[in-house]
Amino acid sequence: METLQTLVRGALIVGILTAGLLRSMDPLMAAPPEGFVALFNGKDLDGWKGLVATPEKRAAMKPEELAEAQKHADANMKEHWSVVNGEMVFDGKGDSLCTIKDYGDFELYVDWKIMEGGDSGIYLRGSPQVQIWDTKFEKYQSLGADKGSGAFWNNKTHPRFPIAHADKPVGEWNTFFIRMVGEKVSIKLNDVLVVDDVVMENYWDRTKPIYPRGQIELQNHGNTLWFRNIYIRELESK
Repeated sequence: METLQTLVRGALIVGILTAGLLRSMDPLMAAPPEGFVALFNGKDLDGWKGLVATPEKRAAMKPEELAEAQKHADANMKEHWSVVNGEMVFDGKGDSLCTIKDYGDFELYVDWKIMEGGDSGIYLRGSPQVQIWDTKFEKYQSLGADKGSGAFWNNKTHPRFPIAHADKPVGEWNTFFIRMVGEKVSIKLNDVLVVDDVVMENYWDRTKPIYPRGQIELQNHGNTLWFRNIYIRELESK
């Protein structure tokens, strides 16, 4: 009996230690890096809103018109974006998800995951986009998917493709680190440099530089998507 009790106590201790180790290794439990704040609390969509038009159109709206449009966009957002097991999940049927706050210069961490045929992106200051896609999907090969995710597919004058392919297989989590200062952006995908101080062009008005401030958007492109561990640090504008 004494031997059995000893074994049971030992098993309980091992179980507790193992559970603690697994908890500490769980990516969902990750704390923001020093100096960063979480944009996603892992529980709900507090701090996020639905997409209303384009930056140019939003700026032209009267306050009451924008407020009414935002109310409808938020209602639509809640039908298609949700939080499941500490992860943001998009069902592929609504519009993009946007930060309530606008940002200028910043550093951003974000984990993302797609499935086969996935195609998405992250808008910086309300403009497209840091490309995310299934780099093995046949239909995307002619568009440059084989070069990898992480670059500015909408650029015309400056580099639009990544300098390295660093995507993990679809269905696995990937991590972006994005640093944006002025017009220029550097990006690491899974700790590999894929964009090295490249100008991000203004997709909405090619005659203007990228906006000095704007919202961050998680793009809808008709695919199921997952995001988590979204951390930002605002930088002093030069």
